[in-house]
Amino acid sequence: MHDSSMRTQERVERALRERIRPAVLCAGVPLEVTVNHLPGEPVPAREAIAGEFRPARAGERWGPPWGTSWFHVTGRVPAEWAGGHVVLRADLGFSGGPGFQAEGLIYRPDGVPVKGIEPDNTELLIAERAAGGEVVDYYLEAAANPPVIEQAFRPTDLGDVRTAPREPLYVLTALELARTDETVRALGHDVEVLLGLARALPENSGRGREILRVLAHMLDELDTGEVADGAARARETLKPLLAAPADHGAHRISAVGHAHIDSAWLWPIRETVRKCARTFANVTALAERYPELRFACSQAQQYAWIRDAHPELFARIRAAVAAGTFVPVGGMWVESDTNMPGGEALARQFTQGQRFFREEFGVTCREVWLPDSFGFTAALPQIAALAGTQWFLTQKLAYNEVNRFPHNTFWWEGIDGTRIFAHYPPVENYNAELTPADLAFAADRFTESGAAERSLVAFGHGDGGGGPTAEMMERALRQADLAGSPRVEVRTPAEFFTAAHAEYPDAPVWVGELYLESHRGTYTSQALMKQGNRRSEHLLREVELWAATAARRGLAAYPYEELERLWRTVLLHQFHDILPGSSIAWVHREARETYGRVIGELESLRDAAQRALAGTGDRELAFNATPHAWAGVPALGAAEAGDDGAPVAVTREPDRIVLDNGLVRVSVDGRGLVTSVLDLTAGREIVPAGTAVNLLQLHPDRPNSFDAWNVDEFYRNRVEDLTGVESLDVEGAVVRVRRSFGSSSAVQTIALAPGSRTVEFGVEVDWHERERFLKVAVPVDVHTDRATAEIQYGHLTRPTHANTTWDAARFEVCAHRFVHVGEPGYGAAVVNDSVYGHDITRTAHPGGGTYSTVRLSLLRAPRYPDPDTDQGVHRFGYGLVCGADLGAAVRAGYRMNLPRRTLRGAGPIEPEVVVDDPAVVAEAVKLADDRSGDLIVRLYESLGARARATVSVRTPGAAVETDLLEDPRPGGRSFAAGDPVVLELRPFEIVTLRFAAGGDDE
Repeated sequence: MHDSSMRTQERVERALRERIRPAVLCAGVPLEVTVNHLPGEPVPAREAIAGEFRPARAGERWGPPWGTSWFHVTGRVPAEWAGGHVVLRADLGFSGGPGFQAEGLIYRPDGVPVKGIEPDNTELLIAERAAGGEVVDYYLEAAANPPVIEQAFRPTDLGDVRTAPREPLYVLTALELARTDETVRALGHDVEVLLGLARALPENSGRGREILRVLAHMLDELDTGEVADGAARARETLKPLLAAPADHGAHRISAVGHAHIDSAWLWPIRETVRKCARTFANVTALAERYPELRFACSQAQQYAWIRDAHPELFARIRAAVAAGTFVPVGGMWVESDTNMPGGEALARQFTQGQRFFREEFGVTCREVWLPDSFGFTAALPQIAALAGTQWFLTQKLAYNEVNRFPHNTFWWEGIDGTRIFAHYPPVENYNAELTPADLAFAADRFTESGAAERSLVAFGHGDGGGGPTAEMMERALRQADLAGSPRVEVRTPAEFFTAAHAEYPDAPVWVGELYLESHRGTYTSQALMKQGNRRSEHLLREVELWAATAARRGLAAYPYEELERLWRTVLLHQFHDILPGSSIAWVHREARETYGRVIGELESLRDAAQRALAGTGDRELAFNATPHAWAGVPALGAAEAGDDGAPVAVTREPDRIVLDNGLVRVSVDGRGLVTSVLDLTAGREIVPAGTAVNLLQLHPDRPNSFDAWNVDEFYRNRVEDLTGVESLDVEGAVVRVRRSFGSSSAVQTIALAPGSRTVEFGVEVDWHERERFLKVAVPVDVHTDRATAEIQYGHLTRPTHANTTWDAARFEVCAHRFVHVGEPGYGAAVVNDSVYGHDITRTAHPGGGTYSTVRLSLLRAPRYPDPDTDQGVHRFGYGLVCGADLGAAVRAGYRMNLPRRTLRGAGPIEPEVVVDDPAVVAEAVKLADDRSGDLIVRLYESLGARARATVSVRTPGAAVETDLLEDPRPGGRSFAAGDPVVLELRPFEIVTLRFAAGGDDE
């Protein structure tokens, strides 16, 4: 860059910083201020306003971490300000940018919220043209949220109100009335955009040199007097520059207002409610000033919070939705993780979200909106399409550490072949500010340039920063059609996707998961989040199944309200910083307590429904909630408990313990490790020579950044095999091994049930390590270069080699209930009851060939953002299924997570639903959400093959195929009452059937 250009840029920047922007503030007068410091948690506005206030002033310290102070400000607009533009200006002691520090919300005296206050949103309009003498009377709720993000990658005690210090964090800087010069403010916007554009253009750009020449001339004129006196003339000087139209073929930016608000992260859930109120108040106020604003807002949960906490604000949102300025998007209850939630849970994210948006706004969202979730399951395209959406957006692929994702606009194909139109914005930022640098970066990074011409930019401060600002809207207006800049149109996501699809219908296709090459540690961090989620999901399945069965037989009322509330609680905790374990200690402490309550309530509902079905009697009944028959108990039904097979023989020899049930023989050596698993039916040894199953392994775990989020591949460079034994005992048919390591201990169990081909393992770990990673290894003697992992409504096959950088980057993966490895003619599965993180590797045999090792990731111990992550006692269950094909893996995974439960009753209970093809799994049996009494049965093909299945219902009525929202699918299948319900399913197809209420009431 030429020295003269550099000097001109420096001159303009200094003038903007030191002369123009300060001149916006013409005069200020202090307000009368009193304060009510709340001693504990926040309270409703009317309660706080009714409290005791004492005098306060600027310069006073306030706000211990997580505390709340209410400031009452009163005054009058000076008479001499008549005709002027007057604002209330508030500075709570801000330092740095928006979000992650103090925030405020201004209320009227009647407790109605008006506007949020954040570092880039410090003004409340009092009068555009003041009459003079106007009375000012407001309350400001100030939240002393600590700057936790400044502690990044270091342990902090600020992450929980119970451990944070109590000294005040902030100094009240200003609460005053100010008269502002809007002409000077507009000049500042002009100069900022032009200077930014000159910097974004190529070094030798004629347009850039022209801009700098005119800006320098403008400053020459402005320097002759006060900025206010010359502002209008200066704007006239710059007008030709701003009027020059954009170049032919300039990239098109669809600018969408946005405020990404994590439903919990570096703050607790209760604070998210307040962040939403502040931001939504800002947006509705901004929309009144800029009717061209289009603000995309996802997460039905956040709307529900505002509806319940601030009905007046929610009414403003409703009006803005009707006017088109406030745009519900995403159709999900929260912006959830999509790796770990089960299939039915992901479906319910959409059914609960879409139903809320329909009921409250009359809107069905058409796009999946997940800018920040940590990778995306290959099951999502089909789930999303069945929920009424046709487009998908994420920004998170910018976090890939190795491979740049090759497309910005593309078709995404899921495991069943469903495709949705997808966009990954090249701006690589979901909190953009619409600066010329943002726009130039987006245009430069757009990979489809030449074939397509448009991308989306989400602009606005997130996470409590207040969303879009007037400054951003002014940039959008100036860059709508500006020479040297991409064209900017403020549009809705639907308008963008419609236009993008029309111009690029033949976009490239990406098949399979959108694996994020980062944040792999979230499959493991905060293990109790994973266990609470898995247990809750399966209990919800059971409650719906047994309650629907009981209700259809007139034995008990269906618990609609309870199930909706519990589902929504579980869905909230699947948010992409709660379930993944990447929030502060406070969030996870509360989540553990919530999961405990949810599980307890679900167990009570399950027990009540089962007791109603069992009736009175003394026969021992076994309830089976799995989709497959199990030891004489029908699928989704109950029968008399019977004998599972011959007892297990246990032999204790000098150097080993042997368990044998006639199908499998297991040898445990003196270290408590399984050195042999002999499949007696196949006559095949499963454990590779020289290895051991159920080997605990400990690694150092110090990622380069994002401690709770990331596992970096170099953790593998060092490993400690935990082979020391404190005791080795046999209790019945269970081998129990006690070990100690570091500051921790573990008790492992090895068991073999009668008639079972699954070797069952359990481990209880009293975990007190720091920055270490605990895994358990299960080597399997099969030669393969791939592994099959269960995902939602099916499975995904991934390479286990590292041929390409894409393969190598996938060194830690997510799986649900099973991982299967096999070669033609033989395979094995590793199943689990609460684990998601896995790695699967290949090792060469000394004599030739390879074997596979499946490792389950049990525990981590990152220090940030929760310094005590996972400290304490944890229990895990897993198993090795011998001679398993994919069908056996599916069945074993369900059985481990839905164990049979026995109680006494009158006699066997006929299943409400029977599916005759074991490949077709009944994932949900429930009553319809509309409370019609209709029966909903959701099924999927589980093996990746075509299937033909007959679905029988005990009390049949007419049946129709629906979408996930339980509405008839256009062109869907239908069956008259009494006709057989026969389905032809493609691989991994999801089918939802709605059976009309009817039948007997016995």
